[in-house]
Amino acid sequence: MSDQAEVYDELAAALRELEATMRATNLWRMEEPEARAFNSQQPFCIDTMSMPQWLRYIFIARLQILVDNRAPLPASCDVAPAVDAWLIQDGAGAQDRALMKKVVEDIDRLVTHN
Repeated sequence: MSDQAEVYDELAAALRELEATMRATNLWRMEEPEARAFNSQQPFCIDTMSMPQWLRYIFIARLQILVDNRAPLPASCDVAPAVDAWLIQDGAGAQDRALMKKVVEDIDRLVTHN
């Protein structure tokens, strides 16, 4: 297996882990944002979505499409600091924050060092 194929496999596993972590921390269940919410020009669609909505409907969804199609990954990814800041603001517990931060850091690392 080539190194690039391994990256896609590891990223697919990390995306599944992010979904599982979001489910375990009660951040997965939500309504899908309205279509116009996806047109935001702000980072993380901060003006139209919550961070969990963005993670589920944009971050995970778009990365999964890239993985499925073995398409080129972004040159860099640095989402973990924004997720951690949102979790602090939202009042998430230390354990939930640590779990979420670790899995998103893993995804950032896989995308950036592909």
